This record gives sequence, structure tokens and C-alpha cells, in this order.
Amino acid sequence: MSAPAPSPLAIVDAEPLPRQDEVLTDAALAFVAELHRNFTPRRNELLARRGERRAEIARTSTLDFLPETAAIRADDSWKVAPAPAALNDRRVEITGPTDRKMTINALNSGAKVWLADFEDASAPTWENVVLGQLNLTDAYARRIDFTDAKSGKSYALKDASELATVVMRPRGWHLEERHLQFDGSPVPGALVDFGLYFFHNAKRLIELGKGPYFYLPKTESYLEARLWNDIFVFAQDYVGIPQGTVRATVLIETITAAYEMEEILYELRDHASGLNAGRWDYLFSIVKNFRDGGSKFVLPDRNLVTMTAPFMRAYTELLVRTCHKRGAHAIGGMAAFIPSRRDAEVNKVAFEKVKADKDREAGDGFDGSWVAHPDLVPIAMASFDAVLGEKPNQKERLREDVSVAPGDLIAIDSLDAKPTYDGLRNAVQVGTRYIEAWLRGLGAVAIFNLMEDAATAEISRSQIWQWINAGVVFENGEKATADLARKIAAEELAAIREEVGEEAFAAGKWQQAHDLLLTVSLDADYADFLTLPAYEQLVG
Repeated sequence: MSAPAPSPLAIVDAEPLPRQDEVLTDAALAFVAELHRNFTPRRNELLARRGERRAEIARTSTLDFLPETAAIRADDSWKVAPAPAALNDRRVEITGPTDRKMTINALNSGAKVWLADFEDASAPTWENVVLGQLNLTDAYARRIDFTDAKSGKSYALKDASELATVVMRPRGWHLEERHLQFDGSPVPGALVDFGLYFFHNAKRLIELGKGPYFYLPKTESYLEARLWNDIFVFAQDYVGIPQGTVRATVLIETITAAYEMEEILYELRDHASGLNAGRWDYLFSIVKNFRDGGSKFVLPDRNLVTMTAPFMRAYTELLVRTCHKRGAHAIGGMAAFIPSRRDAEVNKVAFEKVKADKDREAGDGFDGSWVAHPDLVPIAMASFDAVLGEKPNQKERLREDVSVAPGDLIAIDSLDAKPTYDGLRNAVQVGTRYIEAWLRGLGAVAIFNLMEDAATAEISRSQIWQWINAGVVFENGEKATADLARKIAAEELAAIREEVGEEAFAAGKWQQAHDLLLTVSLDADYADFLTLPAYEQLVG
């Protein structure tokens, strides 16, 4: 009798995890290997194309809708596939990582959808990657529970009819998974996350009346959407489920994708569910792409760039119009507030802001929106209930009143606000605190009553970099310099040491986080993604 075929992928430098063999089966790894063989070369080409496009933007300091795809935009006849029943009503979506407690709480939250996140809300330790998959599989089999060791509180799933529909977000195309290698080369993290989830759960989800649904992050062009569509076609054939079972919602969180929304939907039209409008990654992308463009592209403090800023309004209104023209869902941005258990006044003010934000989105025609905490679900739900009533969405609102010119999306200087000294300090504070937690394996972190993820650190370090390189002078007369950033970073590190105490400071990754933030904020060679050098330092 011949020996069983060895796994096509090697597990490298990874401590064995409990029950990992249920996730890393030979059959599942063979599927991931096929994805890698068939699609990684194109992924590599598309990453190289990103660099070429960035160089072109540096040369011209402008963007426009693509002339080569004008016919697709002008053709009013095509629509995306109709939404499956489980994704027709998406009025409130909750986001969060796939640890065991969050899995139960998110599914039980009362939200219509849970964005189960392997991307910005998850630091990609091997444990998070593998056990996150296991938690989702356990949830679908209803064999998941959790008891908090500190409080003794137990968590279990509600009735199936009350659970949120899962839309899973894999890592972006730029990240590798170093612990899974093929012929000595790491497999892209996106293919690992997608492949393991799809292989283990696609058929079971169909049996549950749902399906394999995905959020696609960091997309920069319609060609990247085409790659995902080809992956979906291949994957559905591989496991033997009908074409069109997969549904994908694309995050329009890069400035280049904002100019290609229709084309992205067109490429995914048999598998498209909608588009989402984010904020921090979108602003990060603007800084990254237009960092050579001079003072007119300098952003003020991140908290001063709201969704009502003219260039942000152009982006969100164009997104709603584009989605509804093509029969897709338009999903709004994140309410990141974390309610305080101690300060009712802080909650009152924050809840009013959340309500105003969700009222605006529902009024603008969005079909749903994101929250980061279960306590915000009822607030967001009320805003959308008031507009939708019994309707599952408002795709009939075509927003033909919206007209966005190419320059409107990059009219950063239409904003009156300026960078402030406090904004610089806040960027250092939040960046340091987030990176420290990420290096300990935590991707979703409560900082100053907000739930922050990797996009927060990206915009923080990007603003430090931009303000220094633009020679910004703050309202107090101080100029943004590398020395000033180092001075503030040292002060913040000392303040953190005082706040947490010597023992906790020594046990944490504070000095490492401080050093990494300064590296990516001060290097003349701007790093494409903070998570690339951070991943090299991530243990596990």
C-alpha cells in the first residue's frame, strides 16, 4: 500500500496549536497550494503595477477616471447579481477579530452582518490565523462556547435565526503568510485566509441557507478585482458548488479604487454584493499616493477630516450612486466609539455623534453601516430603520442628483482645517499604543474610548511623515521636524511607563513600538505598509 501523498505546503517555524489538524488538513492545504500555483504570479504582477502607478501619480499629482474603461461606465445595461436572501438586509454590520469570545458576541450582537476580520483587526500570529478559522467552523457547527477566566461569565450562541450573517475579510494582497510555504516561498496571506475558510465552510454555509461571503480589502484597481473573481470561479469549481454562490463586498479604501468603482463591480458582477466606504485607510492612501504633491495635499489632524469634508463627501456620494446604479449595496463607515462603563456623560455625547453620523448615512442612501461595539448596534439600527422601515435596503434611490468630477475626489485643500501640535502628539500616542498591542498579537485595540485597528496606525504614522516632509508649522509656531517627533515620542513613552508601571512596561513591547513608529514615520523611504516591517517583528 502506497504512503499518503505529503502535504504540498510546508508548515514553517510554527509551534503546534490545539486542534490545528482540523484546519490544516492535507485536503485543505492542497487547495491552498492550488490557489498559490494558479494565482500568486498574477498577484505579484499586480503588486508591481501598484508601484508603477504610484510613480505615475508622483509625476503628475493627479488622477482621473480611466479612458480605457469608459465603455463600461457608459453602458447602463449591466447589473451585479441579485443579493442572496442572507445579504439583502445589511442595515447594521459589526466588525471584529475572530477570537472565540468575539465570535460569539458578534454573532449574538443583533447586527445583520458580522465582518469576521483576519485583516486590520487581527495581528497575523499563527495562533490568530489558525484558531480564528477553527472558531468560525465551530460556530457554524454550533460547538462553540466561551467562559471568561477573569469574570467567570459564560458565552453561548443564540438561536440560529438571531445570528448575524458572516462576511469574512482575508488579509490584503501585500501580506505573506511566513508559516505556510511552497517550495521555500511564503504563500500570500490572502490566499491562506480565503482558502482555508472557503474549503472548510462553503458547503456547510449553503446548507445553513447562507454562503461563503467575503470583504475584499486594500483593492487598488479593477484588475485586482478581476483576480479575485477568477479565484472565486476556480474555487467554486474545485469544491463543486454553483458558480455565483460566492459574494464579495469590496472596500473602497484606496484613492485609486475610488476612480474605478464601476469597473470593480463589473469585474465581480456575478459575485459582487456591494462596496464599502471607509475613512482611515482611505486617508492613508491619499497621503501615500500624493505625498510628493505639495501643500495642497497635506491633511489636517485625522479627527478633523470627517465624512462631511467636501472631498470625502464626493467619495461617499459617488459610492452610493455607483452601487445603486448597478444594483449593489452601499455600506457606510465605522462608528468606532467604545462605551464607557464609568462615564455616562462621555457616552451621551458620543452616542449623539454616532446617531448623527448614521442618520446622515441613511439619509444619503447607504443601505447599511458599521459599528465596532454591540452597544452601538441599536443606535445604528434605529437610524436605518427610520429610513428603510420594512424595506431591506434602498437601492431604488439612484442618487442621479450626484455629479462628481475627477478633481473633487482629491480636493484636499477644500478643507479649512490645518494640522495642529496636539494632532501630532495624538498621532504619536495612538500610533505607539496600537503598535505595541499589535506586536503582542492584538489587532483590535481600545484606545481613548475608540476601537482602533491597523488603519489607525497607518494614518497616524503617515500624518507624522507628511507633516515633517511638508515642513508644516503648527499654531504654536513650532515646525514639524524629525527632532520634534522624537521629542514627543520620548515624552509619550515616559508617560506610558508612569501610567502602566515598571512591571507592565517591561513586560510589554513599548520600546519596540516606539522605535518602529519612529522608523516608519521618519525614514525618507516611505514604507508602503506599516504591517510589512511590523510583521518581521511579530512573534508567533
